[in-house]
Amino acid sequence: MALAKNLLRQHREKAGMSQERLADAVGVTRQTVISIESGRYTPSLELALRLARLFKCRIEDLFGL
Repeated sequence: MALAKNLLRQHREKAGMSQERLADAVGVTRQTVISIESGRYTPSLELALRLARLFKCRIEDLFGL
């Protein structure tokens, strides 16, 4: 099931981060970031928590059904 709301790209761009830098910051590959941003991959709870912590927001601010 694809996520209806995926604002990862907007948060990343607002923070001035490249996909590579974001991937390094949360311990995944750049391809994983690309897949999440394009909606082809739904992040695990652990990865979603790492992303939310990095951007100082709630998981719900990044992703939703």
